[in-house]
Amino acid sequence: MSDKPVFSAAATMDPAASIASTNKVLSNTYWLLGLTLAFSALTATLAVVMNMPPVMALPLIIVGFVLLFVVHKMADSAKGLPAIFAFAGVWGASLGPMLSMYLALENGPTIVLQALAGTALVFFSLSAYALNTKKDFSYLGGFLMTGLVIAIVAMVANIFFAIPALSLTLSAVVVMIMAGLILFDTSRIIHGGETNYIRATVGLYLNIFNLFVHLLHLIAVFTGGDD
Repeated sequence: MSDKPVFSAAATMDPAASIASTNKVLSNTYWLLGLTLAFSALTATLAVVMNMPPVMALPLIIVGFVLLFVVHKMADSAKGLPAIFAFAGVWGASLGPMLSMYLALENGPTIVLQALAGTALVFFSLSAYALNTKKDFSYLGGFLMTGLVIAIVAMVANIFFAIPALSLTLSAVVVMIMAGLILFDTSRIIHGGETNYIRATVGLYLNIFNLFVHLLHLIAVFTGGDD
């Protein structure tokens, strides 16, 4: 019998504690996201300056996926921070060969800057929308995951078929999926679905990474830089 009043008092304090906890996760997530993106930009720049050969991109991506699992495993400990910076550094460096290819084009620097600006615009707009409206976008989860799996399978298949129109379509689809995932992941933080800021950062980082890569492809095609 005496348990009921204790439970009720705790429940009464839960909303305020929950809001404070959510705000802390959000703050830590955006700080860490900014730092990891900056570190990725640094390693990507170094890869371009060093003229990293294209053959290095795939091994780096594989290492990046391994580090993704490492980060998730260590996210609840102090080791999670160095792990996520290693993850971000490797993924940033993996962009080097692709960026070198685009930058070598006549309008390459403009294409890259437009992709960066477009990525920033999409991320900040959607994040602001999710934060201000506080809508719950959890219902998008199943649809987005299904779409992502289908897109990945189609991209693997297109490695063998090399159909330009399919590649363009897939990039457009991935851009839409990443936009949806930004809403979904931000909503999860706001509504307490993700309480670990390292895992939250990884999710948003991957959304931004893929958004940038596929926006870059689309902009290059539509500006005549990637025929």
